Amino acid sequence: MPAIRANGLDIGYDLMGAGPPVVILHGATSIGREDFAAQLPLFSRAFLVHLPDARGHGRTRWNPDDGFRYDWLVDDLEAFVDALGIPTFHLVGFSMGAMTALQFASRQPARIRTLVVIGITTSREPRASVMRRLADPPKILATDPKWAAELSRRHDEGQGAGAWQRLMPAIAADIDVQPLLGPRELHRIDAPTLVVCGDRDPFVPVDHAWGLSRQIPGGRLFVAPDCGHEVMVRKPGLFNEAIAGFYRSTEAAAARRAASVEPADPGALTHPDAADVPAVEDTDARWLDAHTPEGGSA
Repeated sequence: MPAIRANGLDIGYDLMGAGPPVVILHGATSIGREDFAAQLPLFSRAFLVHLPDARGHGRTRWNPDDGFRYDWLVDDLEAFVDALGIPTFHLVGFSMGAMTALQFASRQPARIRTLVVIGITTSREPRASVMRRLADPPKILATDPKWAAELSRRHDEGQGAGAWQRLMPAIAADIDVQPLLGPRELHRIDAPTLVVCGDRDPFVPVDHAWGLSRQIPGGRLFVAPDCGHEVMVRKPGLFNEAIAGFYRSTEAAAARRAASVEPADPGALTHPDAADVPAVEDTDARWLDAHTPEGGSA
């Protein structure tokens, strides 16, 4: 479980697989290897998977008393990929991670080979109201000890005992005031993009997801039926099929986007953990060979 110094943080992350780089961003109060547990066997056979912990989460230590802002997460992501020497990459984000991914792709569109965003709306509501209701540590401790224990397991070792109780209100407070992406910013995202939501997501009404997919020039929409917020957790087989189809259909576009930015000398950028990663041709076609449709998931 490596860590790298970036944007003043020691960002903890998991690294697995081989192939073209993908960065996967988890949701608020979670960690990537849990949000995407059902996808990692499939992803790691097709990509070099990077799973960074957001500041204040998991192993990336940050005191939420010092503030918490979503635009800081975008700065963190930029510093993370720069420190690792990754000029272009596939980007996947869920919920809070999806907002980070959208903002980064708007800021630096040429660096994104493809974009997948799950469970996000660029409107403040109902996202802010739902988060305020859920981000109630005293209520969680009193009525849902199982979830409280899970949050402690995820974060206490890296952040200190009980740090999640300060983190949740800080995240909710930022959603109340954070600047919102508008059509001008979304139109900058020119990578093939898949917008994913569940048809019963309390954070993201389906029409919001549809609107987001329409404002991104290369946007597509996938709606999981009878599903709430965590599509990749609640409907893993269906999600895996959808995302595999997306990567198959965008392979050529992703390769062109990488070739337009990557240095002529591949040795000019060296991954700090390259010695521990198997050498595999950086081609997005590996997803075609890696995907196993039987049963709907890997």
